[in-house]
Amino acid sequence: MNEKNFLKASEELKKLRKPIRNVNVKHRESLSTLEKLAVKVTDKVGSMGFFFIILFWTLLWLGWNTVAPKDFRFDPFPAFVLWLFISNMIQIFLMPLIMIGQNLQGRHAEKRAESDFEVNVRAEKEIEIILMHLEHQNELIMKILNNTHTA
Repeated sequence: MNEKNFLKASEELKKLRKPIRNVNVKHRESLSTLEKLAVKVTDKVGSMGFFFIILFWTLLWLGWNTVAPKDFRFDPFPAFVLWLFISNMIQIFLMPLIMIGQNLQGRHAEKRAESDFEVNVRAEKEIEIILMHLEHQNELIMKILNNTHTA
């Protein structure tokens, strides 16, 4: 490889080099207020804390309505109709909200994957230029060595 080709490839690489954008910030800025709310709800509902809240609430409700004095029970055993109604309402309201949040998180993951791909392509081009430069240096060193041996 001659020096002219190396300089040409190097200049081409400099033209392609753009500042790396932070996909996470761009995604966060692109979300509407309602979308931000959906992501927050999805994050919270998908946590162990939320699981333990629901578990505690369920155990308390079912336990109270099973072992408390009959006059204080408000949702009779074994049907627990009110508990089932409230649980179903929670599920009905959370299901679409969670799906929206997951869709938004999926879009974010796709943008991160595209950004990773761009960085990898840039790195590959830079590595190629570095290898070309090393080959060129190797050629120059070999010429110098040949000249010193023949002199």
